[in-house]
Amino acid sequence: MKQTTKKSNITWVLTAGMVLLAAAVAYAEGGGHGEAANPLSHEKMMDLLWRTTNFVALVIILVKFGSKPIVSALGSRRMAIADRFDVLNTRRGEVELSYKKYEDKLARIDQDVQSIIDSAKVQAEKEREKIIADANRAAADIKRKAELSVQYEFTLAKKALREEIAEQATKMAEALVVKNFTEADQSKLVSEYLDKVGARS
Repeated sequence: MKQTTKKSNITWVLTAGMVLLAAAVAYAEGGGHGEAANPLSHEKMMDLLWRTTNFVALVIILVKFGSKPIVSALGSRRMAIADRFDVLNTRRGEVELSYKKYEDKLARIDQDVQSIIDSAKVQAEKEREKIIADANRAAADIKRKAELSVQYEFTLAKKALREEIAEQATKMAEALVVKNFTEADQSKLVSEYLDKVGARS
């Protein structure tokens, strides 16, 4: 691991040096455009050397003192991301399990609804049969009471009719007796009555 880090550091330094060298060449070429201009004067070379030294020193300082905190920060960030990823995976598993449970419940809901509908149909059929039986009993009671009432009314009517017939017969008999009763019949009736009374005493 340390060798890999050192190789990485060396690669960084060399890369930075190459970039600086290319920048120095570009800077030197862009200096003057006249014939008398010297592309690589002593001042420019010293400036380039000074800048390169500063840059290399900065890179070395950053690598020497900043690599551990940066690596540590990146490592802790990586661990935090890994932990977060683990938490998310755990939560994903929980969510998938919860989803599966709800999916099973939804599948059972169809069965439960059908069961409730079937139970309601059976209950409704029983209730219908009970209502019909109650209605039949009530109708039979009403019919029986109506028959008894008709029979009673018929008996009363027969009795009233008999009484009226008897009364009319009595009146007709009286009328016939009065009409056909003569004095001889009256005398005969009185004498028969007296004979009966005399015989009793």
